[in-house]
Amino acid sequence: MPVFEYTALNQKGKNVSGVIDADSIQAVRQKLRTSQIFPVTIQEVIEIAAEKESGRFSFKAPFKRIGLAEISMMTRQLATLIGAGFPLVSAIDALIPQTKSHSFKKLLTQIKDSIVEGNSFAGAISQYPGTFSPLYVSMIHAGETSGTLEIVLDRLADITEKQRALFVRIRSALAYPVLMAFVGSVVLVLLLTFIVPSITAVFADMKKVLPAPTLILIAFSSFLKSYGWIILVTVIAGFFILRNVKKTAAGRRFFDKMVLLFPVVALLVKKLAVARFARTLGSLLENGVSMLPALEIVKNIVGNVLIAEAIDFAAKEVGKGQALNTSLSASDMFPDLSIQMIQVGEQSGELEAMLKKIADVYENEVETTIIALTSLLEPIMILIMGVVVGLIVLSICLPIFEMNQLVL
Repeated sequence: MPVFEYTALNQKGKNVSGVIDADSIQAVRQKLRTSQIFPVTIQEVIEIAAEKESGRFSFKAPFKRIGLAEISMMTRQLATLIGAGFPLVSAIDALIPQTKSHSFKKLLTQIKDSIVEGNSFAGAISQYPGTFSPLYVSMIHAGETSGTLEIVLDRLADITEKQRALFVRIRSALAYPVLMAFVGSVVLVLLLTFIVPSITAVFADMKKVLPAPTLILIAFSSFLKSYGWIILVTVIAGFFILRNVKKTAAGRRFFDKMVLLFPVVALLVKKLAVARFARTLGSLLENGVSMLPALEIVKNIVGNVLIAEAIDFAAKEVGKGQALNTSLSASDMFPDLSIQMIQVGEQSGELEAMLKKIADVYENEVETTIIALTSLLEPIMILIMGVVVGLIVLSICLPIFEMNQLVL
């Protein structure tokens, strides 16, 4: 059923807007007037899935992206409504007016229409892979199959909230160093392109032999002033080229391999991947998904091709009858502690609970490590900025000191 976006006036004369599904514009007008809402403009919405398939680029696309917080809130509210006895379609219909994001309203309306047409909830949301992950779709499918959809939705809300909380903590820890680096770079560029040339022009008029540091500073400043725009364009073009290369299978593998060559970064990537692996696998197993399909889902969300290949190899070994801990230990992608904890979980029959503990341990370690690194990064950046500014000041002052000596 088509989806329409409207602006209208209510009985009090106030502007209202929203999304509604109907067979035609006339049907939309009739629905709105029945609700004592008088339409001003009505426009049919192009389905999100159709936009993605067409491959059209839109400058508005990044701003329409549905965030993890919105998905988490919707999942929690949907679990509450279904637990209170609402049918699925009625529960989704009740959530649509409460959703602030127009993009999410459109998406929920399309999902509701798909369910009304006879699709399952999992089948409906699987049409939007950019919004709902394979983990989300698989757990919804398991909940529908087992008749425990509200329980699964609660667990999904827990997972998305923990993922978002970890992301927010990491982003908060990195915000100050990134801001310092940006501001410092801008200040240095302005200093070298505008301030330094006006000062060093005085030395050029004196036609004296300048010290080597001053000559280097003048040359670098002139180069930056003349070719700075070329450097900027090259950096921006390089960014887009690398992003497109990374989207290819070979490019993604190359970048993921390079990341694992740096010791500290590799350790963080592995710990974060293990945390995702453990939390997701534990949730899938708890909700009735068997081990092999669960491993197939989990390998797609760890965020690194090489680690995904290690999980894929482990899944094949598990299919042959090997224990999970033995299969994972064949590669060096999983820390020894995680292997030992999985082994204890398998032997005790409490694998799901142990996987959750593994996720908690490594999420905490990642957060602690990032906070520690950023606390070291701040004084290092201040030191680098001080050294650079000091060299600039020294290069400017050296000719002045030489002129003073000549006068004396």
